[in-house]
Amino acid sequence: MAYSDSDPGENQTISDGFILVGFSYLNELQILLFLVLLVIFLVALMGNLLVILLVKLNPTLHTPMYFFLVNLSFLEIGYITSVFPQLLVHLLVEEKTISLAGCAAQMYVITIIGLTECCLLAAMAYDRYVAICHPLHYTTIMSGRVCAKLAGSSWFIGISVEVAQTTWIFSLPFCGSHRIHHFFCDIPPVLKMACADTSKHEIMVFTVSVVFIMGPFFLIILSYILIISTILKLPSAEGRRKAFSTCSSHLMVVTLFYGTALFTYLLPKSSSTPERDLMVSLMNSILIPLSNPLIYTLRNKEVKGAFRKTVEKGIFAHNQRNQRSKHRAC
Repeated sequence: MAYSDSDPGENQTISDGFILVGFSYLNELQILLFLVLLVIFLVALMGNLLVILLVKLNPTLHTPMYFFLVNLSFLEIGYITSVFPQLLVHLLVEEKTISLAGCAAQMYVITIIGLTECCLLAAMAYDRYVAICHPLHYTTIMSGRVCAKLAGSSWFIGISVEVAQTTWIFSLPFCGSHRIHHFFCDIPPVLKMACADTSKHEIMVFTVSVVFIMGPFFLIILSYILIISTILKLPSAEGRRKAFSTCSSHLMVVTLFYGTALFTYLLPKSSSTPERDLMVSLMNSILIPLSNPLIYTLRNKEVKGAFRKTVEKGIFAHNQRNQRSKHRAC
């Protein structure tokens, strides 16, 4: 792939693609980072696949909370498979290139997944609100149709908003340096490559962040204000502990997700540096997909019980097959 050696200030349009500089500054340490990230990628992938498999195989987990958790795990699988394979390859090769179409496709996937997850976390908070504040009407309110509508709405908002936003961003001309100081095509570093006035696009990105990232966050906060006020009114300490334990996993996931999102997108531009953006994005890429299955399996008795039953069934079925094989041999 041929690129111009032009300086960033030169007005030469980029049509072939970009170079994702990423972690090139680490030199030989890129091999060590490759090994670490490969392990993290495989653990996160298998962890989220395990959550989906456990929910599918265990009827006791066919409830609204785990329906949303399956959607969440599916989103995490989509995210890591859109970022990690390319990152792992780029850690091993000198030419860390990505085509313009490939960059756009990656941004479509990443932004759609990110916004959909914001909305899905709000839907999960609503589910916890209904479970604790209206337990007698829970099965009526959180019916299968309602859950499907909430999940479908999350996907619809994510797809419609981010397809429009990403399409508008890639309608810009890109010129000057073709080097993106990032390891994937995220919105802020790609916007810096534009050689046109991006003020309207930056306002659009900020508006989308406030409305569609902070909007669900405020709904989550409101849900938990109502949840906590209800829990505090419970007569027994044991009842309060059990009620809060049903929300703790979701609260931890929300804290991690929005903590990294706030640092990534809503901090003032003047405080942003390439190194900080790179580290925050790497932390986001690692922590969120890895933490969801760990939090919901290690801290959840129902999931751990379902995992134990699934393993026991597998061992029992394997032993039965071995016994039948022995009988045939005799």
